Amino acid sequence: MDERIPGTTYTPHGEKKETAPASRIMLFNGSASADLGAEIAAALGVPLGRYTRTSFPNENIFIRLNESVRGQDVYVVQTMCPPVHENIFELLIMIDTLKRDSAGRINVVIPYLAYARSDKKDQPRVGITARLLANMLEAAGADRYMTIDLHAGQIQGFFNIPGDALKAFHLMVDYMAAKKIPDLVVCSADLGFAKKARDWAERLDTQLAIIEKRRTSNDSTSEALSLIGDVNGKNVLLVDDEVLTGGSVVNAVNLLRREGARDVYLAFTHPFLAGKAAERLAALELKEVIVTNTLPIPPEKRFPNLTILSVAPMLAKVIERAHLGMSVGELFNE
Repeated sequence: MDERIPGTTYTPHGEKKETAPASRIMLFNGSASADLGAEIAAALGVPLGRYTRTSFPNENIFIRLNESVRGQDVYVVQTMCPPVHENIFELLIMIDTLKRDSAGRINVVIPYLAYARSDKKDQPRVGITARLLANMLEAAGADRYMTIDLHAGQIQGFFNIPGDALKAFHLMVDYMAAKKIPDLVVCSADLGFAKKARDWAERLDTQLAIIEKRRTSNDSTSEALSLIGDVNGKNVLLVDDEVLTGGSVVNAVNLLRREGARDVYLAFTHPFLAGKAAERLAALELKEVIVTNTLPIPPEKRFPNLTILSVAPMLAKVIERAHLGMSVGELFNE
């Protein structure tokens, strides 16, 4: 019996394999996504591309391909975790190297796109760094991009190349639905995530609550001000797209408990977990923290109630369909 592809709404139902184009899939993983790249390669049934990466004493990065990519459909998996700028530049160099070896098409798979919060000119005399990053990827030679859960949807408009802005929603909501938690309320971590939180509530057939918060002028700290909705005596699923320092989550969980919430679950896509964020989450005594592996989580930042869901099967299927010229939206009933 065919099973639904994790992270999608699509069940193959014995569909016939499409005929592959003349080029083949070649998959390379950057140093920031070594484990995820290996998972995607295994799901696709292809070997990882071979290359040598060297860092010189002057911190310059050197990349040399150990096999030809001439005319091939190449995918480079590189997330933008710390060291962020080193990983960004490694990706740019990899793209340039592939282009100069005459790759047929260069696809960048960026599970977490850095600078996604710098998507608008919301203060005087500031840049729009997300647009700059998109321009840099194109200038290096990328032909297509894939990413997961952009902080702001308008970032897609910064690219002049086609791309797939994917969602981890189906993967995470399926996991939570299988738990069948009674008296559950979905709570958005802030007003900006309310629309996506509503999707969670509809899929889980629950009520929706929203936390109103105010961020300080330096955008580094926030204060949970009030709760819109009723969580008294309810189990609560707090949802967001990213946790950086954990300060907002601490404030939100404390507010939920003051309002009478019982067990509190936390689900978010990108576990950046800077500084002492992991310690803060562990100390909150949450029932469970559900994240994905769009960003690598080192052993020292893992804790007992942390659950990591893999986006590899979803990315592998999207890569396969992009390679064959098939609809990607069909995977998500779009």
